[in-house]
Amino acid sequence: MQEQIFHLQYAMDTFYFLVCGALVMWMAAGFAMLEAGLVRAKNTTEILTKNVSLYAIACIMYLVCGYEFMYGGGYFLSGIGAVDVDATLTEFAGREDGFTGGAIYSKASDFFFQVVFVATAMSIVSGAVAERMKLWAFLAFAVVMTAVIYPMEGSWTWGGNAVFGLYSLGDDFGFSDFAGSGIVHMAGAAAALAGVLLLGARKGKYSKDGKAIAIPGSNMPLATIGTLILWMGWFGFNGGSVLKLGDIGNANSVAMVFLNTNAAAAAGAVAAMILSVVLFRKADLTMVLNGALAGLVAITAEPSTPTALQATLFGAVAGVIVVVSILMMDKVKIDDPVGAISVHGVVGFFGLMLVPLTKEGTSFVGQLVGAATIFVWVFGTSLIVWYVLKLVMGIRVSEEAEYEGVDASECGIEAYPEFVSSVK
Repeated sequence: MQEQIFHLQYAMDTFYFLVCGALVMWMAAGFAMLEAGLVRAKNTTEILTKNVSLYAIACIMYLVCGYEFMYGGGYFLSGIGAVDVDATLTEFAGREDGFTGGAIYSKASDFFFQVVFVATAMSIVSGAVAERMKLWAFLAFAVVMTAVIYPMEGSWTWGGNAVFGLYSLGDDFGFSDFAGSGIVHMAGAAAALAGVLLLGARKGKYSKDGKAIAIPGSNMPLATIGTLILWMGWFGFNGGSVLKLGDIGNANSVAMVFLNTNAAAAAGAVAAMILSVVLFRKADLTMVLNGALAGLVAITAEPSTPTALQATLFGAVAGVIVVVSILMMDKVKIDDPVGAISVHGVVGFFGLMLVPLTKEGTSFVGQLVGAATIFVWVFGTSLIVWYVLKLVMGIRVSEEAEYEGVDASECGIEAYPEFVSSVK
């Protein structure tokens, strides 16, 4: 009987992992659509090319070495192989929690679930550097980011390893990040910020007196669809991070995570819309979209312990923060076409700081140490990599190519040939 329970739980938890991983993979489409809608028509094909390519690169590099750096037990050289049923039964029977306590699932499903998170972190970089970065420089950075930079900080957090042997974020400081407000989202934003600082603003973004000039996106319906795809995929992002479904307690936890994730996103969208009306006298759609994403990022650090009311309040505050942050980024001339640094970086940090409000055993000091470790490592190493790429191959397209659109210089294909004539 116990063996049958194990088989059923193993199958349920593995299947749940795979389904949630597929939902997170679908977020790649969300990022592609969101970014394609928020850039100008002449840069659409290149942004789509980047999103498809970065996902493929992330999958390959995490398989080659990233998973090994983060968790050990890499699959590229050793192979996954068939599961030894008897050995697996013996392993879990000998655990203190027995067959039905902890999560039990295929290691291959764990790899698949983790690799789509890597791609998500890299997707954040794509939008922030849009409309003026060389395609191959971006893809070269994607190789390093997904093979080394992200897996290393992941090994110190979810992997449970000490930071360069000096201190443990989990054991020494009680750092907690349920599904990656810091580990995934703030990390992606830190890498993006390093690139943007070296890259500079788009031509015409700021006037001679320093005022920001709005550069509207080409396709708001596409951006809206992208946001809704991300919203849906986030249920896999947060829900899958429960890591288990095969018992009553964890099933209820999954349901609560779904509920809180949805509530935070809804509140973020509404709060951002209200603030945009107050500030601009108009309901700014881009702020509404980023408000929803901000709510999702904020709740990602801990979606299982807040009440639904708390999750709603957290999302609303995140929606306000992201609008203010986007405006402040323009004040300091950090040109981010899609608001990725604000949504994923500023709000990602805010999400980490919310954890001690609802989760026992965590502290603001521990969360600050974890956030600082992630940011310093990712920003520092990314800045070095971007700088090396700038020296070796250059990271910014020519002024002429930027004016004509990077679709022409980088891809040679127009996204909307009926409406623009940039490719010669």
